[in-house]
Amino acid sequence: MAHVSIIGTGTMGTAIAGVVSKGGNTVELLGRGNADTPVTGDVVVLAVPHGAVADVLAQRGDQLTGKVVVDLTNPVDFETFDSLVVPADGSAAAEIAAALPRSRVVKAFNTTFAATLVSGTVGGRPTAVLIAGDDADAKSLLADIVTAGGLRAVDAGSLRRARELEALGFLQISLAAAEEIAWTGGFAVAA
Repeated sequence: MAHVSIIGTGTMGTAIAGVVSKGGNTVELLGRGNADTPVTGDVVVLAVPHGAVADVLAQRGDQLTGKVVVDLTNPVDFETFDSLVVPADGSAAAEIAAALPRSRVVKAFNTTFAATLVSGTVGGRPTAVLIAGDDADAKSLLADIVTAGGLRAVDAGSLRRARELEALGFLQISLAAAEEIAWTGGFAVAA
């Protein structure tokens, strides 16, 4: 059984907590009011907006040493909805990995909406959580948590694939914001 700390108590943090609990793992949700509560999970999910990551890392970076850190951010320019705010050859996950060299960073959950995590389906298929990272054990641990929670885990490759996952997340958010798809929908992965 894994113990997961989720930093962020919004819709994504709460939805992921439900998946973790459903799979029989333990979970703690840490919000702004828990700034003095130490991170105790072996897996730590950063369920905060991209713009808040730097503050979280400044406050809790030392507590993340040796842990699997899951980045679910989509570094979208939310003022214009026309681009990502990271360099074209980089990703938010790569920036987090560079800031946390003693942690095992993976990218996951950014291509799903909270509603599809809660329902467990997208278009009649199991919700797929795409996972990218350079540490096979970290990806495997997260995949076990995801599948125990009733979802499908898909290995999307190395952490370099985070850029494509962030582009896919950006596309999905843009489509939902333009009301081309519902916030309860999204992309499904068929095997």
